[in-house]
Amino acid sequence: MKVKKKKVKKYRGSKTHGGGAMKKRRGAGNRGGRGRAGSGKRGDAKKPRYWKNKHENQARKGFKPGFLKKKPVRGINIGELHQKLDRLIEQGLITKKAGGYEANLKDLGYEKLLGTGRIKERFIITAEQASKKAVSKISDQGGKVILPEKKQEKKAKTKPETEKKQDTQGTQEQQEEQGEQAEQEQPEQEEQKA
Repeated sequence: MKVKKKKVKKYRGSKTHGGGAMKKRRGAGNRGGRGRAGSGKRGDAKKPRYWKNKHENQARKGFKPGFLKKKPVRGINIGELHQKLDRLIEQGLITKKAGGYEANLKDLGYEKLLGTGRIKERFIITAEQASKKAVSKISDQGGKVILPEKKQEKKAKTKPETEKKQDTQGTQEQQEEQGEQAEQEQPEQEEQKA
């Protein structure tokens, strides 16, 4: 069986590449303009479609600011922990001890402890972040939330101690000079009066 080869049309040597007369495909008039033309106020060519898919049609350019690059924080409510308690103990993610149930939220796949829900047991939870409501509810039941120590804020720029000492020495010297001048002026004034 003969297989008919597909004819390759690359228009080698053709001036208009199958477009007929040169004037026919000249410019962008036969396609309503180039790019996003027709999506403006006049002419309903593309407007509704642009409204519908507004973000898809916009060019992706520029950069994202830092706060948009941050990953969203995964949180879990204390009520959810209470509901899943038996299953988490079986999996070995929460351990039961004399002080209460101990859990590390990082092992569970969460970063923040949230305060929605009720608990009846005593929990000792290690978390990166926790809401005030969650901390108060757990402490009411006799448990505690262990949070990482906050990094000390950058102290305001202050002069080094050597500069401070020099400044104080300079002021003391100035005061001594002023005192000596005042002492010299007093006898002169007394002599003038006499």
